[in-house]
This record gives sequence, C-alpha cells and structure tokens, in this order.
Amino acid sequence: MRIVLSLLLIALPLVAAKRPTTGQLQAQVKHLIEERDDLKQRLAATEILQQEAAGAKKARDLARSEADAARKEADQLRASLKENQGGGDAILNELQEAKLDLEEAKAEAERLRAQNASLQFKANAVPGEGDLVQLSDEIRPARPINLIRATPQVKASGLFAARPKGVVVVQVLISEKGDVLSARLLQGLPGDSPDAKGAGEACVEAAKHLVFDPATSKDGKTHFKVWQGVGFFLE
Repeated sequence: MRIVLSLLLIALPLVAAKRPTTGQLQAQVKHLIEERDDLKQRLAATEILQQEAAGAKKARDLARSEADAARKEADQLRASLKENQGGGDAILNELQEAKLDLEEAKAEAERLRAQNASLQFKANAVPGEGDLVQLSDEIRPARPINLIRATPQVKASGLFAARPKGVVVVQVLISEKGDVLSARLLQGLPGDSPDAKGAGEACVEAAKHLVFDPATSKDGKTHFKVWQGVGFFLE
C-alpha cells in the first residue's frame, strides 16, 4: 500500500506540469519586444542628446579657433602698423575690421555656450503636462485599450500563396490624451517581398487606429506624449 501511494505522489507533479499556452508565449514575446523597444528609445534619445552636445562643442571650438585667428591677425596688423607709421589709413581700417571680426567671434562663442547650457537644462528639466518624453523608470508607459480591435488587413499576394506570418513592430507617437499622432514601421517581416512590405504597411495603418491610456508620471497626475512600440503577431 505504501509503494502504491508513493508512486501516486511522484506522478502527481508530472501530471500537474503543463506546457505554456500560445497566449502565454505571445505575452512573453510581447513583453520582451516592449522591453527591447524601451531600450532602443532610451538609446536613441541618448544618442540624439550626445549628437547635439557634440555639435554645440564643435561649433564652440570652431568659434574659438576663429577668434584666435582674428586675434593673431590683429597682432600682425599692430606689428605692421609700427613698422609702417606713414601707412596710416588703410592699415587702421583693416585693424578695425579685425577687431569687429574678433567681437563677432566672441559673441558667437558666447551664443554657443548659452545654447549648450540650454540643451543641458532641457535634458535635466522636469517634464510638464503634454511634453514629449522618453520612457524611463519615472514614466509609466501608455497602455493600449483597443489592441484586439485594431486588426491589420493582411492578404496574400497570390491566389495560392499563404498569408504572411511573423511579428511586425510599429512605433507610434501617442499624445497626452492617448491618441496616435503618428506611426512608423520599426520592424517588418524578413525579406523584401511584396507580401512582407504589404504586411508592414497594413500594421502601420492598423496602429493609427489604436487608442491608449496615455503615459503618465508615477503618481499618475501628469500626462506625457511618448513614442512607443506596438507588436502585431501575424498568424
């Protein structure tokens, strides 16, 4: 009797173990895609900010270089003026122009410094209602309300061809009210076939009809505009 009972106890966990359902696997894939899109968006935002800062630094360095060149030219003009005391008016005019160029270069350098400071301030500023933000730990992402109803109208190109299958990811710009303002293809089906292209276009069109609960701050009091990815599973 004890042997039979032991066998039953061993068999029960095996019976209880079930494979995950298709829905669960799709949910896991969707979650992974959303995490990947989130990382892509953060990386894109970081790269844009770095490019802007690098551009500002390059322009500032160029202004400094021009100011140094103007300063050297002014020094050369002063030296020439000392050597040619009788040469007066033409040299003085050139010197005056060099001084003006130097002042303009200084003003440009100051403008670039102010622009760089403004970019850094925007990067560190607390976003307000309706601002376009990047998803982060401080931002709750938008949540689609009618994802099931927004079905892509995907068709096969030929009479005997199978419908395209796979995962298509569309990036949408969601307003602070939850409306889709813009949509663009982020990841289409593999290949350059007409079916793959048509599937991507159909998913972009379907994404335009999505409605979301907008992205908010952690406390839910401030609503933001965000770019987010939406995955369509074509079966």
